[in-house]
Amino acid sequence: MTEPAGLDTDAVRLRETMVKALAEGGVLVDRAWRQAVEAVPRHRFVPGFYLPADERDGQGLTVWEPVTAELDHGRWLAAAYSDTTLITQFDGDEPDWKRPAVRHGGAPTSSSTLPSLVVRMWADAEVTEGQTVLEIGTGTGYSTALACERLGSADVTSIEVDPHRLETAASTLYGCGYTPTLAVSDGLYGYWPEAKFDRIVAACSFRAVPPALLAQARPGGKVLVTLSGWLYGYARVLLTVAEDGTAEDGTAEGRLLPGTVSFMSARTHAAPAFGNPAHWAAGLPEKARTTRHSPERITAATEEAFHLRFLAQSTVPGAQMTTVGEVVHLVDVVTGSAAVLTPDDSAWRVREGGPVALWERIERVLDAYDTADRPGPETFTLHVSDGGQRLRHPQMPGLLLPRP
Repeated sequence: MTEPAGLDTDAVRLRETMVKALAEGGVLVDRAWRQAVEAVPRHRFVPGFYLPADERDGQGLTVWEPVTAELDHGRWLAAAYSDTTLITQFDGDEPDWKRPAVRHGGAPTSSSTLPSLVVRMWADAEVTEGQTVLEIGTGTGYSTALACERLGSADVTSIEVDPHRLETAASTLYGCGYTPTLAVSDGLYGYWPEAKFDRIVAACSFRAVPPALLAQARPGGKVLVTLSGWLYGYARVLLTVAEDGTAEDGTAEGRLLPGTVSFMSARTHAAPAFGNPAHWAAGLPEKARTTRHSPERITAATEEAFHLRFLAQSTVPGAQMTTVGEVVHLVDVVTGSAAVLTPDDSAWRVREGGPVALWERIERVLDAYDTADRPGPETFTLHVSDGGQRLRHPQMPGLLLPRP
């Protein structure tokens, strides 16, 4: 592609504006990370991406409009230097950016994460000069470039499960002068050839902390991962591996970090299909009870509900949730359990069946949460050992995460 005259000038101007906004927002408090964001040309890493249209289609699906320099140069460059996540792939299918098409719906599987979150992740992992780092999820390579700019390419390893994504990112990284170690690899298993690392940072989410990551961190090293599950609750945890060498056995302790952050799931941790919810509902007992809590406690668009979804899925790790009309369905393909919640005037009624009473378990967590005076995520700790991974709070029962 022949770049338009003035592209570099326009890009520098927009990048300076983005840096100023991030600094004023309290993101770039570390001068070294500010210099990295000032130096890395994000537009080089996002030659094509999708943005949502203002309205959904006739079926209620999000309409995703392709954006490239050829289609709309101004919109493309402005978006590249906005603090926005730019979706670059859906359902694992690589777009043809020479002839991009509008998409209706679909599950995003790759993106360029918004710059403020990228910097936040590196900063929260306490990454600084002289450390070796492993990044899980190269994506477009923009985050990798920031790490290279700060630490030097020799100390950066980045892995990506999608070969085409990595090939594209590698071409851009090398074209910009960055030469980190890159490899096609599943993030669940880290990257042994370059271990051990001072810091490991995952740009995807896992149902539980992968033991390989703890084993590949140096004693006293830190691992920052996002935990998520099939209820789409999220929590970030910063773990410190044991100083005494027992990290080889998967021993680590950490704390949950505040805020609402979500990442795409590692592909091998994605939720399984569960079929038709009506089929699951048909086998439930007819007798219903009035719920103690409404499903809005975990579905509302609030920070508290975001946190509660994570706690809920920690007690029913195999559960998934979908809403049909006003009826909320919970389905657990692992245990064969299900629950249906139906609105009844100002209350909700629930029918549930199978080995696990899904909504009853969630209500117990909500009861304990309320009794503990609604503690925020930063008051929880995660303890990892060969006995499992347990989420703890001094005023709530421990919650055991699923086996990784």
